Amino acid sequence: MRMTSTIRTRWSPQPNEATPQSRRAIRTAATVAAGALALSLTACGGSDNNSTGNTGETEETTNSVNLPKLDGTSLEVAAVWTGTEQANFKKVLQEFENRTGAKVTFVPAQDPIINFIGSKVAGGQPPDIAMLPQPGAIKQAVDKGWAKPLGSDAVKELSENYSQGWQDIGKVGGKPYGVYYKAANKSLIWYNNQVFENAGASEPETWPDLLGTAQTVFDSGVTPFSIGAAEGWTLTDWFENVYLSQAGPEKYDQLAKHEIKWTDPSVKDALTTLAQVWGKPDWIAGGANGALQTDFPASVTQVFTGGDQPKAAMVAAGDFAQVNIPKSMKIGTDAKVFPFPAVGDNGPVVSGGDAAVILEDSKGSQALATWLASPDAATIQAKLGGYLSPNKSVPNSAYPNAVQQKIAKALIDAGDDFRFDMSDQAPQAFGGTPGKGEWKILQDFLKNPKNIAGTQAKLEAEAAAAYGN
Repeated sequence: MRMTSTIRTRWSPQPNEATPQSRRAIRTAATVAAGALALSLTACGGSDNNSTGNTGETEETTNSVNLPKLDGTSLEVAAVWTGTEQANFKKVLQEFENRTGAKVTFVPAQDPIINFIGSKVAGGQPPDIAMLPQPGAIKQAVDKGWAKPLGSDAVKELSENYSQGWQDIGKVGGKPYGVYYKAANKSLIWYNNQVFENAGASEPETWPDLLGTAQTVFDSGVTPFSIGAAEGWTLTDWFENVYLSQAGPEKYDQLAKHEIKWTDPSVKDALTTLAQVWGKPDWIAGGANGALQTDFPASVTQVFTGGDQPKAAMVAAGDFAQVNIPKSMKIGTDAKVFPFPAVGDNGPVVSGGDAAVILEDSKGSQALATWLASPDAATIQAKLGGYLSPNKSVPNSAYPNAVQQKIAKALIDAGDDFRFDMSDQAPQAFGGTPGKGEWKILQDFLKNPKNIAGTQAKLEAEAAAAYGN
């Protein structure tokens, strides 16, 4: 699996406003029932599709992080997580309580959480810690004076347990503010194994291999791809994976910051590559028009329903897609996954995630941030399924099945060569608004993939307006 890059370019985040809509690429399914997908796979198996795997009992965890005694201390943590995802995170907080004597309350937040936090700050009752998405959301909290820098203990945990890239995306102005506790691997393609077996198809490693696999599946009588293009972020994910692999990390960073224009030849190359799939309507379930009426959950479901004649064989989607795979399909046996194939020399690793940010600075909040940066905390939730950690000190064996282990390993092996979702780094007007900007333009491109120059011109015009340059 070509999941790592030989290019070691330090990534610095784009300091733009938060883009809550684009978070759906991580959240659409993950928050609904990340644990429901405990499906034993969460990101990356073996056991029953929707089993939660190990119970994650805290007595089995190691004690590698030093925490102070906090008897009598009360803390609040705000996040948008619901269902099993919230329940599993509460077990991590419970272990912190056991070790310190503090009392931690989970505060359910609404998305966009940055607006929720703003209302709490205005009311004089901000939570001690908020779990924020995107570099832009962290910067916004810092610029408004809400966020407080991490202390030396938390920074020590970060330096020991995170690649430099994951440390850097939590920084603003060179200061560390965010602990990326949860991640998403968005460089994956899920497939119906029975369809592949019937067609005699194999997992591709390169883009030409993917085209060959698609043709083999098509020749067997099944449409190759499902695309939930009703939600524009699914198309930006396709673009980002192709662009990162083909143009490389440096160009990716430059385009994310709008330091190069969308009329750059590298963008033309990526759109030309995408057109090799998008330009074949028979390869897309429902054709372009059908895809544009298909939301993300349905795009996953239709790959894994219909027996050996589903509406499509494959869907490009992150680890969070598992929550939409029917319970009747066993992850790792019926529903399988492979890394997004390499277009250039190396396969892409595009990620997203949620960071713990301190809003009320205290001994207790600093200790909780330190805890969340430790492998002890992440290992508890990893065992429960439905979760992926960027903490490289979490043992791969902690994930409850082989699929989760495979996806988690791909993220960690990427080191500093992963890249944060480009549209999540962009101003919301360009990268995160339904019916506008990059989302709408790529939807139009799906309908007319021959219009590469026109698509580039539109992308550049709207990016320039959004970035102000």
